[in-house]
Amino acid sequence: MTDPGFRSASDLVAAIKAKEVGSRELLDLLLDRVDRHNPAVNAVITLDAERARAAADAADAATARGEDLGPLHGLPMTIKDVFETEGLRSTSGAPDLMEHVPDHDAGAVARLKDAGAIVFGKTNLPLYAGDLQTFNQPFGVTNNPWDTTRTTGGSSGGAAAALAAGLTPLELGSDIGGSIRNPSHMCGTVGLKPSFGVVPQDGYLSGPTGLRTLDINVVGPMARTVEDLGLAFDVLAGPGRPAAARDTTRVAAWFDTPRTPLDPAMRDVLLTAVDGLRAGGLAVDDAARPDVDYDEATDLFVQLLYTAMTASTGVDDETWALAASVADTEPGDDEPLLFRAGRAIAMRHHEWLRKDERRSQIRDRWADFFTRFDVLICPVFPLPAFPHQVDDDPTGVINRTVMIAGTEVPHGELIYWCGLIGVAYLPSVVVPVGRTAAGLPVGVQVVADFHQDRTALAVAQRVTDALGGFEAPPGYGA
Repeated sequence: MTDPGFRSASDLVAAIKAKEVGSRELLDLLLDRVDRHNPAVNAVITLDAERARAAADAADAATARGEDLGPLHGLPMTIKDVFETEGLRSTSGAPDLMEHVPDHDAGAVARLKDAGAIVFGKTNLPLYAGDLQTFNQPFGVTNNPWDTTRTTGGSSGGAAAALAAGLTPLELGSDIGGSIRNPSHMCGTVGLKPSFGVVPQDGYLSGPTGLRTLDINVVGPMARTVEDLGLAFDVLAGPGRPAAARDTTRVAAWFDTPRTPLDPAMRDVLLTAVDGLRAGGLAVDDAARPDVDYDEATDLFVQLLYTAMTASTGVDDETWALAASVADTEPGDDEPLLFRAGRAIAMRHHEWLRKDERRSQIRDRWADFFTRFDVLICPVFPLPAFPHQVDDDPTGVINRTVMIAGTEVPHGELIYWCGLIGVAYLPSVVVPVGRTAAGLPVGVQVVADFHQDRTALAVAQRVTDALGGFEAPPGYGA
């Protein structure tokens, strides 16, 4: 058979159901790829090979009897280690959870299994999914298959690296500040950040005990093809499923804002991509903008993000002291991100309610924009994969910086394009649109109105058709 590492999930399920390949055969081929290629990337951190083999044998027996186990019949796949998985170590990258073996599945994991999927391993992430790089104390650093000296992004970096390296055909990720989107961008894969609330969050280890619902956060599929995102989304989406895709395709593109300058090499790729979309028959309006103030919306995102994350992980005494010291002071111009985070941590409930009301007003403005356009294409991240910045700094993302076009930019500001979309609860599909002169992948967000996830998927497929989609990084063939 064709190297299973890079066949789509949809193709593999069809092949299993048609008895062209067995689930057990496919699983063993993928486990062999993990054995050979995972040491270079460190994406898969826990295996459940024997139980997976038993499940694959059961799937093959069902096939022989003419039984269909569901849309993912017999498909082996991995899961980001932030999700509780029955009988399998589930750590969220935390030393304190190294012995945590749940007796139940997270809601999204259960839906995948109920559809016939077979979970054979877990993929790496930062501690409690709280960083835009992927490393932690128990399992170390995950490397980008395109350049192992560079980051995969985070927090679903292990998932994206495993997909790019051909170690798994499908993944389950999570996204509160770009955690599905920026790894997909950096590794050249695809990912769907669904509309908020469409996929269950229970069993999500966002802290030592986890939360059933985490504001802004979503659970969504990651893959190598848009078709596979749709296949998994149909399994994962709960009651009140998003609407069918719109028939029309009115596309707006927004790439520039003073607050978040783009790496020039990446910007060139994005502009070339727009030219390619037009040549492929898509009309793209690069002057249209939603009536949303980028700076205000991203400030609101920071405030609500840190409030949400610290509600889950807790706050140590030193951090709380800092938060309390700035809580009642007036914010100044260009205030450091650390101070803005401190205000969010110490936010009173009535203040949060006012900010949530402002979010509702911003969402109304997005809804008005989407009466005129079906999707907005915008950046995921202001630069491609950058060299690893691994340290033991507990404030992590707040204190690290990167250089973009001669300007030093804090890591926390790199997620503003993702935050602009996430704080409004909108769906976003990330697809690759090209590579820089240095050979690094570049993705875009295809953003649609709330509950128009399938419109985002439909247009993302057209973007892929026009521009080529996923390419395997060199060195990961059979």
